[in-house]
Amino acid sequence: MLFKGQLLKMSTQYASPIQYYLNLSDDLLNMNQLFNKKISIKHTGYQCVNCGRNEKLYRMGFCKKCFFESPYASESIIRPELSTAHLGTEERDIAVEEQIQLVPHIVYLAYTGEIKVGVTREKQIPTRWIDQGATFALEIARTENRYEAGMIEVALKEHVADKTNWRKMLKDEMEGDLDLEDFRNKVKENFPEEFEKFYSGEEKVWKMDFPYEANEKISSVNLEKTPEFEGVLKGIKGQYLSFEDGSVMNVRSHEGFVVEVEI
Repeated sequence: MLFKGQLLKMSTQYASPIQYYLNLSDDLLNMNQLFNKKISIKHTGYQCVNCGRNEKLYRMGFCKKCFFESPYASESIIRPELSTAHLGTEERDIAVEEQIQLVPHIVYLAYTGEIKVGVTREKQIPTRWIDQGATFALEIARTENRYEAGMIEVALKEHVADKTNWRKMLKDEMEGDLDLEDFRNKVKENFPEEFEKFYSGEEKVWKMDFPYEANEKISSVNLEKTPEFEGVLKGIKGQYLSFEDGSVMNVRSHEGFVVEVEI
């Protein structure tokens, strides 16, 4: 069977195990049903996730023009502490920025090979954690807007990592017991005083059950360098497809690629 379209990040369903759907121009392909099957992926072009033009992509699935102009690629998307919508100040499009920034946000701790701190909109829970390949996650603060969450993250990331090391995440080697609640209690003292009121004592620790087993050796597939790839799909973690030979492909980093997928 042959499927064609613009590659977007996989849609997910929180279940045991996590259910994954490859998104090709909004047509969804259930990937859990394809484990142990040979899959061929061929890169045939580009389609900017914003304007749709067939141009070489710059970052995050955007062509260069859209990356520097679209409100969906503004600096506050990457660095929440730079949000200005709460001040009524526009970055690129105040209407879009209000929709993104002036909603409840969660500051969280997640285990992705090591404990990290992060920020996401409340409605993105647990999707954000699934996309990052977090085995466990726990909220540490609940704020009214993106700026407040960003300022808490800035303070905490002086003591906790704020990036996911994809190799550690995929190695899946957790040593000893992990107590996120105890860790949260320890880092609480690093909260900025003016934002202490947003601290969350939420007891629920989320656990993500990924359909994935780590390979001894892991190598990354880049469709820009290798436009055609073929392998037997064995599992998925985060936004990574994992193949029998140890190859892994980050679907998120290939957003905007036009591909042909043959099963």
